[in-house]
Amino acid sequence: MEERETEQRAELPAEQLAEQLAEQPAELPEELPAQEPEPAEQQDKSAAQPVDQDDVLDLVMDIGHLLLENGAEIYRVEETIQRVANYYGVDTAHAFILTNGIFVSADNAKGNSFAKVDYIPVKGAQLDRVVAVNQLSREIAAGKYDSIAEAREELRRIRAMKGKPKWAKILGSGLSAACFCLMFGGRFPEALVALCAGLLMYLFILGPGQKMSKIVSIILGSALVSVVCLACYRLRLSDDFSHMIIGSIIPLIPGIPFTNGIRDIANGDYLSGIVRMLDALLGFLCIAIGVGIVMSAYQWIFGGFVL
Repeated sequence: MEERETEQRAELPAEQLAEQLAEQPAELPEELPAQEPEPAEQQDKSAAQPVDQDDVLDLVMDIGHLLLENGAEIYRVEETIQRVANYYGVDTAHAFILTNGIFVSADNAKGNSFAKVDYIPVKGAQLDRVVAVNQLSREIAAGKYDSIAEAREELRRIRAMKGKPKWAKILGSGLSAACFCLMFGGRFPEALVALCAGLLMYLFILGPGQKMSKIVSIILGSALVSVVCLACYRLRLSDDFSHMIIGSIIPLIPGIPFTNGIRDIANGDYLSGIVRMLDALLGFLCIAIGVGIVMSAYQWIFGGFVL
């Protein structure tokens, strides 16, 4: 049939052939199958921009610095650095953490090595920053921060977090001194003296003590507590000197360095654990020196011992 139609069309004049072709409907091509959308995971991966390895090391150094200077344990710093570096594609990162130093190195695909060293001075603890940085690292690992710039911005916000106000620290020192005095067997008069001594001590620590070294401020703070308790004892406000002085010096006890030192030793970080234990023992020694100086002076002036 098709051959006959072709022969008949060939025999027709050109004008009639054109009219027949115009009357026939044009055959449309079959529709192409619709492409399925890419999975969300592939879209996210394709949208993620490659990161510079040097920028990744700078980020993990800043994270480790913020953790270590605010009282985090050694194992927590190592775990956080490794988690963030692995997420940004630096699987060859190695971190060596000490109490006051961080050493991080990594190799890229071309065989180039990168290394960073950072010194962290021993300071006080601010555990709310430690919690915030730890949460940031987990959010990075979950894919919330694909860009290093976004992670840096959040880290900058955490660094700017303000600690407790001075009045809250002073009030906390006084209340803790009074509560520990009662807990150790003191009565209400001794607790009241411990409250006043704790308030005065932290007024000194957060005032003139900020301009002194840690050792000098602890010695003078414990000496101030001893003078206040001895003055109240001489004025017969209370006849139980031991409970007054015990409750008053509790806010000076370096509990976080001592606890972290034990945890670091238990986790096998012996060098960092020993350093933190020595820092805590030095604090205990300074407290004993301050109290001992005042007690010796009292004995030399008035004679006898205070019990």
